[in-house]
Amino acid sequence: MSEQTLQEELKAGKQKSAKPMLWVAMISMVMFFAGLTSAYVVSMKREDWITFDLPQAFYISTIVIVLSSITLLISRNFLKKDDLKMSLIFLLATLVLGLGFVWYQYVGFYELRSGGLYFTGPESTVSTSFIIGITFMHVLHLLAGVIVLLVVIYNHFKKKYSSTDMLGFELGAIFWHFVDVLWIYLFFFFYFIR
Repeated sequence: MSEQTLQEELKAGKQKSAKPMLWVAMISMVMFFAGLTSAYVVSMKREDWITFDLPQAFYISTIVIVLSSITLLISRNFLKKDDLKMSLIFLLATLVLGLGFVWYQYVGFYELRSGGLYFTGPESTVSTSFIIGITFMHVLHLLAGVIVLLVVIYNHFKKKYSSTDMLGFELGAIFWHFVDVLWIYLFFFFYFIR
């Protein structure tokens, strides 16, 4: 077997296993957040549970993250047409919106703290600890998504993607859309279950 044939088989094997491995990782993340939100529901029965409105910044961040998924879809469509310039522009817009999401999450934490709601300490409550903790864990996952986007952008600059070779782009997009959908779930969960 020649070196080139071996390299081609190795590449094909990586391509076949990449998406299933990503799905397994995302399923484990779903289970993690399902456990956290289940603990939230169980803890609501405590006598010291308090309810409060979500910070306005969380509403804005939800809109921003939905927009980031839309720009990523547009970027993918341009890549399918081999319009690398427009694809890159919308990919960079996705990154900016992702960073905007992180910023508005920070503003939301600040709004909670300004309202006397703390994560830890003598003034904290179980409900605020849960919402801040769960949201912070999501932000960590989104920061991983930002790193993935940076890798995709770097590879895009290096012209590693085309309409016939989109695997790395697609893997990054799947993860990005996943963290977007995860936030939407968490937002509506916190909005309706208080």
